[in-house]
Amino acid sequence: MWDIDKGDKTTDIEAKCPQCCELMANMGLDFAAPKKEAVREWKHIENLYTVGISFHSCGCSGPGYIPRSTEQLIEYFNDTLQDYHTQLKFWQNRTEPGNKKEIDREKSKNEDFLWRVPVERNSEKGIILNEDAKKYWLGRIREVEEKLSIIKSQAI
Repeated sequence: MWDIDKGDKTTDIEAKCPQCCELMANMGLDFAAPKKEAVREWKHIENLYTVGISFHSCGCSGPGYIPRSTEQLIEYFNDTLQDYHTQLKFWQNRTEPGNKKEIDREKSKNEDFLWRVPVERNSEKGIILNEDAKKYWLGRIREVEEKLSIIKSQAI
């Protein structure tokens, strides 16, 4: 009922492991714990949690794609990084529209790039400024690079 009683602090109870009495991580309702002796799987779960991937969802279609190994996790982040660089390159080469006709043309021509930048980045003109979008994508790239660095250092 946490989704109904948003301000209710009684739902923020810390859960302790019945085995070691350490605090447990909230991995979400869709999480299925590996067997206790599956050390490699538990290490992978730790890696997922370290970079912010968990098994939370609204219940409609599950938590989305969850890489099943460290190698898949690294591949996933590399693919994400490549996509973010494609986005950044678009915004570095884009000419900002100057009037309503150009804005409308751009919305139909480049909607795949435009919808991926959060709405709050829109200027007063109703367009996304190149500098704002570049800052956004550079930040996202930095986040993924940090996560990749963490995973790679733990994989050693």
